Amino acid sequence: MKKNQTERLRVEKIRGQGPKEIFGNSAQAHDVSVNDFSKVIFETLKKDFPNLEFRFRNSIDKKEINTKLNSVDSRLGITIFVAKASIKPDGGIIEVKDKNGKWRIVLVCEAKHQGKDIENISKGILVGKNSDQELMVAGNAIERSHKNINEIRNIMIDEKHFPYILFLQGSNFLTEPITVKRPDGTETILKHDIGSLNRIDRLTSANYSLPINQNSCENIFISIDGQSVMLQAVSIYTKPTEWTVEEMLPIMKDVALTSLKIIGVTE
Repeated sequence: MKKNQTERLRVEKIRGQGPKEIFGNSAQAHDVSVNDFSKVIFETLKKDFPNLEFRFRNSIDKKEINTKLNSVDSRLGITIFVAKASIKPDGGIIEVKDKNGKWRIVLVCEAKHQGKDIENISKGILVGKNSDQELMVAGNAIERSHKNINEIRNIMIDEKHFPYILFLQGSNFLTEPITVKRPDGTETILKHDIGSLNRIDRLTSANYSLPINQNSCENIFISIDGQSVMLQAVSIYTKPTEWTVEEMLPIMKDVALTSLKIIGVTE
């Protein structure tokens, strides 16, 4: 069976079903990709708003982003070196066609898992070069998220909403101390405010250090020297342990509905 035929059958199967029917009672974010979660939201929006036209894309070309920038201001969107460059957020891009026939972004999601200290400690696993350390120094892989965030900001430069959700999971994204029990019953406290473990501050720069775990889809306007400046903030949601379908889908739908309201297609 061809890939596109398989995809159509899979989408038809999930249409109209809830998360438990689709993924099972204990589905986790690491079991099913956030791309699949986004497609559930895509199907839900089509069902809930049959009068609207939606589309789902896995990527956006750099050329398209530059064209949008240049249409807003001729000084922008000039430079490109790799003609086939594109961005591909984990969860793809959901768009709606507005009243003027233009496609507008409704939802973009990414999910990042970094830091396995909780799992390792609970299993009694030591880490490090000589397998004699309890904690692993945090890495920097999540910093790649900033590229996609900035490019979505570029293509949404004239929008009053920014429906970008970043789901974080793992011991590198703690927002408070957490106690982990070892197999022998002893406990280790993981602190959220030490630089060797925590990497969340490297991502809060993408939402102007707004509160975590809130819908920040609607843009903020601030005044600088009498001039109004628009800020587009990422909605950052974080957990030390796995995200479940039941937790993620309502957040994603809430942001998507906020987008539709701001765009004005549901009025």
